[in-house]
Amino acid sequence: MQCSWKFMVLLALASIAIQYTAIRTFSTSRLGLLCSVGLAPSGHAVNCSPKDLARVTQQTLDGFGCDDIFSHNSSSRSFPLPTYDTKKRTHILILATTRSGSSFVGQLFNQHPEVFYLFEPLYHVQLALLPRLAQSRNLAERRAMLGAARDLLRSLYHCHLNSLESYIQPRPANHSTDKLFRRGASRSLCSPPVCEASLDPKEQSLVLADEGECVRKCGPLNVSLAADACRAKRHAAIKTVRIPQITDLRALIEDPRLNLKVVQLVRDPRGILASRIETFRDTYRLWRLWRATGRRPHNLDLGQINTVCEDFLRSVSTGLARPAWLKGRYMLLRYEDLARFPLEKTRELYSFLGLVLDHSVEDWIINNTRGSSDLSSRQKFTTVRDSAANAENWRVKLSFDMVVYTQTACQPLLGLLGYKTVFHPRELRNLSHSLVQDRRFLPFY
Repeated sequence: MQCSWKFMVLLALASIAIQYTAIRTFSTSRLGLLCSVGLAPSGHAVNCSPKDLARVTQQTLDGFGCDDIFSHNSSSRSFPLPTYDTKKRTHILILATTRSGSSFVGQLFNQHPEVFYLFEPLYHVQLALLPRLAQSRNLAERRAMLGAARDLLRSLYHCHLNSLESYIQPRPANHSTDKLFRRGASRSLCSPPVCEASLDPKEQSLVLADEGECVRKCGPLNVSLAADACRAKRHAAIKTVRIPQITDLRALIEDPRLNLKVVQLVRDPRGILASRIETFRDTYRLWRLWRATGRRPHNLDLGQINTVCEDFLRSVSTGLARPAWLKGRYMLLRYEDLARFPLEKTRELYSFLGLVLDHSVEDWIINNTRGSSDLSSRQKFTTVRDSAANAENWRVKLSFDMVVYTQTACQPLLGLLGYKTVFHPRELRNLSHSLVQDRRFLPFY
């Protein structure tokens, strides 16, 4: 009995030693594979610490290895993203600023038959709480608006669309309104059963393609029917330019009931400024005067672009720092990358979200990224444009002095996002050389 007991102990110890050796060998070889695939900037070695080893060996085969915040070579092959349960409802928030391409990104979800999409529902919150301010700089007012915005977003993702009625003016009667901001931008709100009009297929196609036709043909929006349509869809997406920073959404992101994922859309601030000058002519009248005369007006509101860069810098810095509460919940997307490689970037976007890319989305991208640049300049809010040509057309719309001021004020942001600065007017106008560095930003898990 005594020999048998000793034998069993020795056998157990030997078994443990064999398993440890096997696990260590597998982990080391796995780490070597991940650290050799080129996820670091070209020409730089990837160093994997013991801490990285412990982290990497716990990831799935679809995960990423060391230094996977971003890769500087956007032409390198794509790495597979983790897969998710496609049966689970995913809530998507497009976090952006005005004139950064958010309407285009919103359509990447609006065209999907299984996504319920809302265009800027927080417009009504802002209009009700801050009627005379585009974006309040008063801390108390900002907190009040952000609190209301978060509460409304949570309700909307749960398809409690009646919560929106409290902010619509005049208040809907019998849950019916014709005052919902940009209703026509949502296919779900212009399709049966929400749209009760009797339409033949040709008319239905026109309603979905033209926001004005949706309102004219479908009549007032029945909020209750809209809520039913929301519940019938597998996923929900909302676009907003009224949340300044990712940290303002932390309470929603950490809510386990929401399964919320945030796509932060960024754009070169020089491009944002040029687009706003063309679109909001009254608000940016003094900027246009500066461009026309070459002299900066003394009463010019420089905060209009400074605030954009400050909010972007804080938000992006938080995202790229990879805090635990954003793990698997945050993706940074540059508008310029999407404009140049729309199908590739959309596939990456859908993979991050765990959604299946429907052919209708791919067809829409092909049909809406090869339009005329002249069309996009005539129609302020159109999503039909030559997207690649539009990405850097700000370089012929801003004066050199305006560019110098903007890139000086926004220098930390430009460097962080990979936008090159210019030092001479000829460099600015030479469109054969892009000012967008090849850089790939990857989600972390």
